[in-house]
Amino acid sequence: MKRFLKRALIAFFSASVVAALFFLSLGILVSQHATHPEKSDVIVVLGGDNGLRVRKGAELYNAGYAAHILLTGIDGRFYRPTHPNWRERRMIALRIPKKAIIIDTKSTTTWDEAINTSITMERNGWKSAIVVSDPPHMLRLHQTWSRAFKGSPKKFILVSTSPLWWHRVLWWKDRESYQFVISEIKKNIFYAAVHY
Repeated sequence: MKRFLKRALIAFFSASVVAALFFLSLGILVSQHATHPEKSDVIVVLGGDNGLRVRKGAELYNAGYAAHILLTGIDGRFYRPTHPNWRERRMIALRIPKKAIIIDTKSTTTWDEAINTSITMERNGWKSAIVVSDPPHMLRLHQTWSRAFKGSPKKFILVSTSPLWWHRVLWWKDRESYQFVISEIKKNIFYAAVHY
């Protein structure tokens, strides 16, 4: 009986350690595909933004990484070219020429953004894109865009913003970071079932 209890405690302790390590590593898992920018044809600034993505996209444009910016996730029901969306206005305020900005009003999901960007790139003869989003979004972006670009010569690289709330190991200590990571884990499972 004592031997059984000892084995049960060791098994429980081992399982607890593995579970804790897995939980702590979720921040690394969801953000691992972010990389350094490379010269590309277009910078794609994804929707769901609070301003960080726009700022990062503008930094990349002003550093000469691409000659075009594609803003996705803008609600087409309210957008008018004569009345720019706040993200477009922020881009212009950050010294991005209006003629360099393309607006995607059709995309409402990460999957839509990947598919519609692929179509836009095809239409313009572009072969490479920098995709800008927040760190916890990187795993789902990698999976989604790899699927959307499969069998195509087009390529993409993922570049993340640098939010003050993000830490890839201590992500669970910040409420916003925690919610983002948990949401992304759920969305990754959903996308794996539906799109992959």
